[in-house]
Amino acid sequence: MAADPTDPDPRHPVVTTPYGAVRGRHENGIAVFRGIPYAAPPFGPRRFRPPEPPDPWDGVRDAGAFGPTAPKPRYSEAFAQYLSDPVVPGDDCLNLNVWTPEPGPAARLPVLVWLHGGALTRGSSAVPVYDGRAFARDGIVFVSVNYRLGVEGYGLFPDAPANPGLRDQLAALQWVHRSIGAFGGDPDRVTLAGQSAGAISAGVLIAAPQAQGLFRRAVLQSGPPEAFERDKVRRMVRRMAARLKVPATAEAFAAVDRDLLLRTQADVGRLSSPVLGGPAFGIVVDGDLVPRDPLQALIDGDAAVGADLLLGWTRDEYRLWLVPGGLTDRVDRLGPVALAGAMARCHCGHEVPRGYRALHPGAGTAEIVGQMVTDNLLRRPLHRLAEARPGSSWVYEFAWPSLRPGLGACHALELGFVFDTGETAESAKLAGGGAPQELADAMHGAWTRFVTTGDPGWEAWGAAHPVRMFGEPEPEPEPDAETDGGGEVVGAGPGDGPVRHDVDGMSYTAYGPRDRELALWTAEAAAAVAGEAVDGAGAPPVDPLFRKVPRGTELRSAVRRLRRSGGVKGR
Repeated sequence: MAADPTDPDPRHPVVTTPYGAVRGRHENGIAVFRGIPYAAPPFGPRRFRPPEPPDPWDGVRDAGAFGPTAPKPRYSEAFAQYLSDPVVPGDDCLNLNVWTPEPGPAARLPVLVWLHGGALTRGSSAVPVYDGRAFARDGIVFVSVNYRLGVEGYGLFPDAPANPGLRDQLAALQWVHRSIGAFGGDPDRVTLAGQSAGAISAGVLIAAPQAQGLFRRAVLQSGPPEAFERDKVRRMVRRMAARLKVPATAEAFAAVDRDLLLRTQADVGRLSSPVLGGPAFGIVVDGDLVPRDPLQALIDGDAAVGADLLLGWTRDEYRLWLVPGGLTDRVDRLGPVALAGAMARCHCGHEVPRGYRALHPGAGTAEIVGQMVTDNLLRRPLHRLAEARPGSSWVYEFAWPSLRPGLGACHALELGFVFDTGETAESAKLAGGGAPQELADAMHGAWTRFVTTGDPGWEAWGAAHPVRMFGEPEPEPEPDAETDGGGEVVGAGPGDGPVRHDVDGMSYTAYGPRDRELALWTAEAAAAVAGEAVDGAGAPPVDPLFRKVPRGTELRSAVRRLRRSGGVKGR
């Protein structure tokens, strides 16, 4: 967008960045600046390369509308009925937006930087659910970021650096550090946050050597710090190259029509899913920005020293991966085949799903498979991260079920409550009409407190494994439970399950609500829960679900059949 040297309305806020001045808009008492470039357009000679600074401009650049979104395929029809993903055309897609209650260097307000989700292939900062006005209303400078997606951002090529999309995010974080003071933010009070792929990205960045000193806190919603196997990403690129009939190089891909590249990416990726895996784009260890496994770096205490962490998940993450295509019943019918796929995905033996069945005897195959995969992908690594950082980590679970049939407390449902944007049509697509404002008040208030003070309002992680439960009815204490006279159960410890504590009407603190399931990932605990003798002296009756679980070559064939059945058409 070209700079406009004239100001058509002097009432519009104007802020000077290192590259030139931008003119925003006042909206309901909040100054909003949209589409500010933090890096140059990543096309032409810059394609598949690390981001470069934007060209400076003269005069005042208009920042009244969202900037271009990164190239991406559209959601399938099944997912589009639940998730919105606006497309803004244009090459200048490395841009960000700022909501601020008080532009100017004197304000020194806390800052929240948001990285959107979408499996690193979809999404943008223009999704209405991510509107930052409520955070700005409550005294926070809110920044949302666009970054390269899919093969453009996470393709792995022999002739180009890895992780350009992650490097975009780092460039945006560096822009915030240099520029946010002019918008009223304090560069020393930055919280980096994201959901799903955005949370994975945030987790990797807080472990990156180049990002140290650029943040004070982090929020990881339904996504742990994670580095993909390089071969998994290479397979995605090679399959695209085979269909395009070009070499698997950045040079060759750059010569392909962009629309054809997106169609090919979507076609190759449709057989992958969070449930059964498959080739996909992801962040990889690159020896530079990601020098080692990011989760292990954070657990070892080598990065994000002194940083506060807010970590969590939803109760039924997996339902967004299965329900849109009507796949829950299909997985239930496939039974042992689906179970085999989950075991392969989680690299576990039959004792783990048997343990889940013992803990939840009324659950169908889809629920067992879904919760297993969720625990393996999300809850176990986030639990490990909290265990490594007691006293400075806070954990939550979102449990309110969507008013739309079958979704439960699915992946991404919490977003409208965190952002207090439940009144938007885009939030209602996932939550249904009439979502409780009281729950938004509770969640948004907790996130605001965390960004502002580092304490969301409940007990930090420790030996008792406190988890804040949002949107679930408060359980009654056991009849013989000892209380402190004020309704709080005392003496709770890991695995004791939900207890009354700190109740505010829409949330309460539970102790170890997921401990029994997470303990199943040790063979001894799984065998004990399933009723098996660890020494092999005895075994329970065989559950019909496990009677015909395929193994070896048969298992791999079963997983391929399930992927091709249409049962895993993902986001």
